[in-house]
Amino acid sequence: MACLLISGRSEPCKDSLGGLKAAYFINYRENAFTIAAGEATAINVAITDVFKYELRADGNTFSQATVSDKNAGTTVTTQTITLALKKLDKDSSLQVDLMAKGRPVIVIQDRNNNYFLVGTSEGCDLTGSDINSGGARADFNGYNLTFESQEGSLAPFLDAATVTAMDLLVSATNITP
Repeated sequence: MACLLISGRSEPCKDSLGGLKAAYFINYRENAFTIAAGEATAINVAITDVFKYELRADGNTFSQATVSDKNAGTTVTTQTITLALKKLDKDSSLQVDLMAKGRPVIVIQDRNNNYFLVGTSEGCDLTGSDINSGGARADFNGYNLTFESQEGSLAPFLDAATVTAMDLLVSATNITP
């Protein structure tokens, strides 16, 4: 049976951080990455542009929830990304509108420099947004976006060579709000 465990796990040191450093958006393409044993090992040569969104706020999160159904014999992992993009501007609003209408593949970089590939099979859907200017002067002004994808497995990690290849494709076109 291919579903048998192959390893235990020891208690790790307390040296990791929560939160996200960056989100990389890639227009959906089937088989955008080569994936083997839970790791993305290559990026499709047809991908020519990757759009990096820098993140510093604590409201940027990535979570995965797996549900297995013994009666149906299925396992589904819901991958959820929540992004807080500060400051409203017309160019960012256009990009958010395009995100809502498309289904990008998203690579998440966490604060431990792990890279996760989200939306591997069908891309990610923008399932919720709260775009506001706040009420008080110190309130959040910007875009709170929630992306979701449903996959058969946990999000694969990117290996170092794939991260390097992706970084070479990051677009120089950036919005400065």
